[in-house]
Amino acid sequence: MNEDDLILPPPPAPPPPCATCGKPEDLCLCAALVPERTRLQLLVLMHPQEQDVELGTARLLTGQIENSVLKIGLSWPSLSKALGRQVDAKRWGVLFMGSKEEVAKVPRGGIAVFGRKDVAPDSDLILSDLEGIVLIDGTWAQAKTLWWRNAWMLKLRRIVIHPDFRSAYGNVRKEPRKESVSTLEAGAFVYGKLEGDPGLQERLLKPFDELLSRWRKHKRRPVKAGLPPPV
Repeated sequence: MNEDDLILPPPPAPPPPCATCGKPEDLCLCAALVPERTRLQLLVLMHPQEQDVELGTARLLTGQIENSVLKIGLSWPSLSKALGRQVDAKRWGVLFMGSKEEVAKVPRGGIAVFGRKDVAPDSDLILSDLEGIVLIDGTWAQAKTLWWRNAWMLKLRRIVIHPDFRSAYGNVRKEPRKESVSTLEAGAFVYGKLEGDPGLQERLLKPFDELLSRWRKHKRRPVKAGLPPPV
């Protein structure tokens, strides 16, 4: 036996990630996502350097909201340009992580829409007037960059939430504030409230529970970077 006989062949290359969600094969849930038909439309703006492919939740949300739009970039001239069609920005809201004082004005388990002059917590006005919701996906610093680089967001109503639950991330990802939750959890909470469907939030969250279960099963390491609050 010579030395060449002792050389082991290289291990097989891992399967390529999913072309849709970018997650590795064992974490991909695209085939299990069931689109929900909702009255409110959804636009998710993702920072191009958002790199938490394994535990990111934005695509889990857009994959479940029918006709939703996900755009990756830093800036767009207007809401209409980001969506690819003409809309009235005043009839859209952006999920905004308000100050502690603003959140304190919202009952726990509720939401409020901050307009230019008024605050309308959980009212019929919200249900009848809003056409769609914008969510920003990225780290806290990345979210702030997207906010300030897209001045048209100031024309949108600011939706502030006060979740009555803690993020399912647990110790997997750290959060800057106790009311901070993932993009999917924030979106599911808002849609569950505004669509008038008591079971919608739970249905939207099921893939997230499965993602975390698979992630823990394979004993991946916790993410050290802090989770950004939704804005």
